[in-house]
Amino acid sequence: MDRVLKAAKTSGSLNLSNRSLRDVPDEVYRSSDAAGEGEKWWETVELQKLILAHNSIESLKEDLRLLPQLTVLNVSNNKLTALPAAIGELSLLKSLDVSFNMIQTVPDEIGSATSLVKFDCSSNQLKELPGSVGRCLDLSELKVSNNLITSFPEDLAKCLKLTKVDVEGNKLQTFSENLMASWTMLTELNASKNLLTCIPDNVGSLSRLIRLDFHQNKISSIPPSIKGCCSLLEFYMGNNLLSTLPAEIGEVSRLATLDLHSNQLKEFPVEGCKLHLSVLDLSNNSLSGLPLEIGRMTTLRKLLLTGNPLRTIRSSLVSGPTPALLRYLRSRLSEGEDSEANTPPKKDVIAMASRLSISTKELFLVGLGLSAVPSEVWESGEIVKVDLSKNSIQELPVELSSCVSLQTLILSKNKIQEWPGAILKSLSNLSCLKLDNNPLRQIPLDGFQAVSMLQILDLSGNPASVCELPPFSKLPHLQELYLRHVQLHEVPSDILSLLQLRILDLSRNSLQSIPEGFKSLTSLTELDLSDNSIAALPPELGFLEPSLQALRLDGNPLRSIRRTILDRGTKAVLKYLKDKIPEQ
Repeated sequence: MDRVLKAAKTSGSLNLSNRSLRDVPDEVYRSSDAAGEGEKWWETVELQKLILAHNSIESLKEDLRLLPQLTVLNVSNNKLTALPAAIGELSLLKSLDVSFNMIQTVPDEIGSATSLVKFDCSSNQLKELPGSVGRCLDLSELKVSNNLITSFPEDLAKCLKLTKVDVEGNKLQTFSENLMASWTMLTELNASKNLLTCIPDNVGSLSRLIRLDFHQNKISSIPPSIKGCCSLLEFYMGNNLLSTLPAEIGEVSRLATLDLHSNQLKEFPVEGCKLHLSVLDLSNNSLSGLPLEIGRMTTLRKLLLTGNPLRTIRSSLVSGPTPALLRYLRSRLSEGEDSEANTPPKKDVIAMASRLSISTKELFLVGLGLSAVPSEVWESGEIVKVDLSKNSIQELPVELSSCVSLQTLILSKNKIQEWPGAILKSLSNLSCLKLDNNPLRQIPLDGFQAVSMLQILDLSGNPASVCELPPFSKLPHLQELYLRHVQLHEVPSDILSLLQLRILDLSRNSLQSIPEGFKSLTSLTELDLSDNSIAALPPELGFLEPSLQALRLDGNPLRSIRRTILDRGTKAVLKYLKDKIPEQ
């Protein structure tokens, strides 16, 4: 403890989290006292950041006022029942986190901490917030979720800089129009799991709002002014009492996710079919039919309809894949209507995908006929998944190098000829790479070194790329490997070193034999050897039972195993092979 306190005098930062503390040591409050023995007074700084999270602290002393330079105070996950009035004397405090305690009241003095930018008091036992919080004019983020609050003080309307408000899991019955009118900078509002019966009529004044969550309330209608939320990407209204939707919902042009599950909707308005949605959840409503125009919503990746009394659509279509359902609905449109059912302009699809990537961290530009990726789509540097499949891309965009958080990169069915080694070197977190069905030329012998953390690799449909493959031993973490249709004549020997491999697909090649060394791949759950020229299997494959759950052998001239055994499936084949192993 002494060493940590001493270090804090020179750094200005003290972290005492996870130390089973019941009280804050007195030395913390007096950390700005005169320099101790062996310390140089000119090197000491006053405490600016204090982290006391995840302890068993029951109270903070009024001595907190002795730390006037504090800008960050985190006392979350403790056993506090109250905050000291001295909190108001921390005039430089910008971030205060007292979440996950047992606090019943916030002192009025909080309003004197006028530098406050972030205040998190979620998961306590608060029944109200003091109106004095309205004096914190720089407040940008307010989290009060999972308390017992029944109403918001009107003085919060003075906090004009609020961008994020989270009041989930309280007992709010109303949300005042005065607050809505004042919080014009708001980008995120979460008021889910409350007792709200309506959305304020002036919700449309929140033109910067990106995410709006009112799910699990008692709301019976959405006001027409919703069309004013022109930046809205995600709107969650599940588990309410909606019976109709306003036609104006179709004017929220940027909307990508619309969740309306578990309401009382009897119909979905035709106007809503103008939206370029990615996800539409209408499950568990009272829909007896759908407007056929939904078939025109070709940007939809997920349309959920289960739990509705639909009479005009087969249940297999309702529960099946979304593209098949959309095709069916389009086919029902008359020819005259269908001729107008143009898909959104490519530039609109690209713009929507780019906006959606900011919140989802995923960028989907699939099947757009792109020969290059527009530079303007890279709005978020924190993207974790990029899918550019089914295009005509020949070279990867240089902007991809800056996506250092990228984990999944799907480039299937393009026109990439050269191994993108230079860009892959920047993607140290990449765990999934799919380059199947490209005219990929030979991969450099050091090609796998840049992607050593890969867990999934698909090189299927690239015959030229596997003439002389780099050593798979450079991919020790690989769990799934797909080498379909690459004209393999023998199994690359170093695949046998991939001890974490769970799925191996070698189908549609020209393999004539399987090495007995496969017995070392004890993590395998799926092995696809279908459509090769294999006449016999090594008995040692039997050692992979019971981990191997799926062994596919169709399309091989197997003569050593009777058809009756093959027809009984994987377990029977593995048992047969195991019985063939000579006893030692």
